Amino acid sequence: TTFDRFMQGYRPEQDKASIFSALCRATGGDPEQYRRDAEQSLAQVSGMTLEDFWQKLKNLPQEGIWGQLKANAENPSFKYSRPYAIGLYTLLETLDGEALKDEKRFNDDLKQLCEPLKLQPEKVQKDLELYRSNLDKMAQAQAVMEDILKAERKRKEEREKAKDAVAT
Repeated sequence: TTFDRFMQGYRPEQDKASIFSALCRATGGDPEQYRRDAEQSLAQVSGMTLEDFWQKLKNLPQEGIWGQLKANAENPSFKYSRPYAIGLYTLLETLDGEALKDEKRFNDDLKQLCEPLKLQPEKVQKDLELYRSNLDKMAQAQAVMEDILKAERKRKEEREKAKDAVAT
């Protein structure tokens, strides 16, 4: 999710897959497995209501993504990371993206999310605020770049017209 979001608008588009693959392999990972895991996780929450999600989270059954979340929560040597928080955020976003826009509800949902997973809500909140802020900055930068490219194309067209006018 992090890679896909931060690489939105990257040109040339066809290079994104090889960049993702190179990043994954450089850290000893399997890019295809990461994609499959992400798709399976999202598929497991797809169609659920937020209430269904909270209920599953309270019980943390052994199957699927819930089993992995439970194993992480029960593992004293589990190391929390920002990408882990982003993955959880993506699950919430899949369930109810509108709820995440309401700051109070977002904070309440984070607390409800962190408790059964034995995560520090303040740390997760800080990491997700940074992530969301960076996404906003990337969107702004993309808009600025698009404006610059449009202006450059327009100047180029005007130069071509002027060149054609001089030639005739």
